[in-house]
Amino acid sequence: MEKNTRDVWLAYMLDIVTPVLKHLSTGTLHEAIPTNFHSDRKNYILLEAFGRSICGMAPWLELEGLEGEEKLLQEKYRTMARACMDRATDPRSADFMNFCSEGQPLVDTAFLAHGILRAPKQLFFELDERVRKNVVQALKSSRRIVPCVTNWLLFSAMVEAALYRMGEMDYDLVRVDYAVNMFRTWYLGDGTYGDGPEFHWDYYNSFVIQPMLVDVLRTLKEERREYSELLPEVERRAARCAMVLERIVAPDGTYPVIGRSVTYRFGVFQMLSQAVLEGLLRDRLPDGQARCALHAVIEKVMENKNIFDKEGWLQPGVYGLQPDLAEGYISVGSLYLCSTVFLPLGLPPSHKFWTEDSMDWTARKIWNGENQFCDHAI
Repeated sequence: MEKNTRDVWLAYMLDIVTPVLKHLSTGTLHEAIPTNFHSDRKNYILLEAFGRSICGMAPWLELEGLEGEEKLLQEKYRTMARACMDRATDPRSADFMNFCSEGQPLVDTAFLAHGILRAPKQLFFELDERVRKNVVQALKSSRRIVPCVTNWLLFSAMVEAALYRMGEMDYDLVRVDYAVNMFRTWYLGDGTYGDGPEFHWDYYNSFVIQPMLVDVLRTLKEERREYSELLPEVERRAARCAMVLERIVAPDGTYPVIGRSVTYRFGVFQMLSQAVLEGLLRDRLPDGQARCALHAVIEKVMENKNIFDKEGWLQPGVYGLQPDLAEGYISVGSLYLCSTVFLPLGLPPSHKFWTEDSMDWTARKIWNGENQFCDHAI
């Protein structure tokens, strides 16, 4: 393995999420986070920043068995994260978040819910009863938002899956069924779903669709035999999506900047990172090769120091500060979906993802002149 690759990833992840967690845990996020970029989005920015940060770092928070300095860091951030859960959902808090006004909060309630699925002990069951009740109420309040008939259906489904995992008996399988059945009809082939009935050149299969669909079905498979039967095929499609993501990493760690929401940066690779975390790539892609591909992207993006402003907050762009790449719905909080590239930190240091020898990734092998097997559809 590259020297201290895990340490490098952990340091980068904490560099990204620390301003959010530090300020929220002390009740000052509403004062500190920059709201001047697309200031009309400031009513949503707190939940965007927190929900998306937690969505990416949750597996690391949940991981047991760490030792030494990393264990001490983990305990520190677990404490901060639990304080954040309290501040975010307590109506008396200065940082109480908007879970239900207008449409956007459904999106980021779902990212927070996904974080809870990925770390149920640390982000829910370890909370005291008062905070647990507030978290449940916050998630349920998002139900008043009617989702668009797009990837937003999965946001509603994810909230219900999290409520089920949290032990709530009134989780709504109708919302889940609607999302699952619509995406069954929107499957286009070769590991790709439409975001609606049409195809779009973008990364929403990795930002939202496949990570959420897989984890919703995994969570609720015991409740519906249909979900249990569907899950292997959905996972096969997700694995294909992950394999394609590995193949688009160029020899220098760049990747195609195409479609919506590219300022989520290496959040583009969430499905590859989740596939590694959940073991979906066994016998498909060596762990060392997946690690090196992801590491190349992370290093490339992070080498441009203008990713952060002078206070350490993310700035819009792909490689540094490039505000014109951001759509009108992008705020500073939106950018924190990039944290999902770090999902493999939920694997222990002894896992072969971290210990397997370094390998060139597909594009680097090909452009080095190595003979490679051709790609093929599923």
